[in-house]
Amino acid sequence: MGLVSVFGNDVDAYYDRLLAGESGIGPIDRFDASKFPTRFAGQIRRFSSEGYIDGKNDRRLDDCLRYCIVSGKKALEAAGIAHGSKPMEKIDKARAGVLVGTGMGGLTVFSDGVQNLIEKGHRKITPFFIPYAITNMGSALLGMDIGFMGPNYSISTACATSNYCFYAAANHIRRGEADIMIAGGTEAAIIPIGVGGFVACRALSQRNDDPKTASRPWDKDRDGFVMGEGAGVLVMESLEHAMKRDAPIIAEYLGGAVNCDAYHMTDPRSDGLGVSSCIKQSLEDAGVAPEEVNYINAHATSTLAGDLAEVNAIKQVFKDPSGIKINATKSMIGHCLGAAGGLEAIATVKAITTGWVHPSINQFNPEEAVEFDTVPNVKKQHEVNVGISNSFGFGGHNSVVVFAPFKP
Repeated sequence: MGLVSVFGNDVDAYYDRLLAGESGIGPIDRFDASKFPTRFAGQIRRFSSEGYIDGKNDRRLDDCLRYCIVSGKKALEAAGIAHGSKPMEKIDKARAGVLVGTGMGGLTVFSDGVQNLIEKGHRKITPFFIPYAITNMGSALLGMDIGFMGPNYSISTACATSNYCFYAAANHIRRGEADIMIAGGTEAAIIPIGVGGFVACRALSQRNDDPKTASRPWDKDRDGFVMGEGAGVLVMESLEHAMKRDAPIIAEYLGGAVNCDAYHMTDPRSDGLGVSSCIKQSLEDAGVAPEEVNYINAHATSTLAGDLAEVNAIKQVFKDPSGIKINATKSMIGHCLGAAGGLEAIATVKAITTGWVHPSINQFNPEEAVEFDTVPNVKKQHEVNVGISNSFGFGGHNSVVVFAPFKP
């Protein structure tokens, strides 16, 4: 596993801070946000790509691409096949692929290009404008760097992107088209046009007086989500291939599902039909019964409609909530859009491997309709049997992935 997050670029440190219930939300200082109604986010500070991207290219790249490359290479290190190492030389590159998606693409490069066009004319647009703005370039550049020649593309399904990538990558392996895939999501949209766009959608919290408590999923006083950024990537591998190279297997991907609400551009179905169907399909794909699931990493964005719609859907699938822990990673790191599912999949796997589930912070005045244990404010010890991670996106895109402890 590899990541870039508001809590740094180390998986263990990231999860330790989640377990501690820390908030990574603070004032935006990347640009002057004083005239925006929302002036805070889960902004990454002091990011360094040293050792992973050469200096010349690093200066040109959009952060979306930088986060992708760093998280991907760190995931390979954790998998025992670091770039340039002898174990990496033994990998059949034609059967190794990359599937890292993004919801927004290289938004800074795009925004700067438009500004140059307006202010200085077309001759001042960088030749990197198109390559660094399009959504597939993260996967492409990572593949070029490490030499993986198998399936390589990106998926862009808004905030469901990462799970769609996991699902597709796993299916390439299941169908025998690849032995190993790097999969996940990356995003870097905390710039004026990104914040302004979500403000225009009336999607963001405006709790500027207390940013750290602004992301409060399932709380009656929630007033919108908080933007985040980063990347989260898994190395997914067939069991046969992993065991042959004596890989450090940390968990098992059991299955997943994707579908669509076919309802509204930004609002979820209040009856939860699309989400409940997606959860059921993911469990069928995984070969597990609902009764076996005892942990859910919820999408839980802290929006008025979305939080309860997800809960309603979960209730349709899991009739007895008593043994299930359900938590909200976004309460601490914000909503990382296309990267959200990647960072939350890592949290799900860490819950499996550590036996601890992180809290959902800012649980002050919970909704009565939420009958699950949301792990309010303080971590809990919990042995995960089967865990699912939900991600849903604008356009009605639903996705669920299923993980469990690896049992040799």
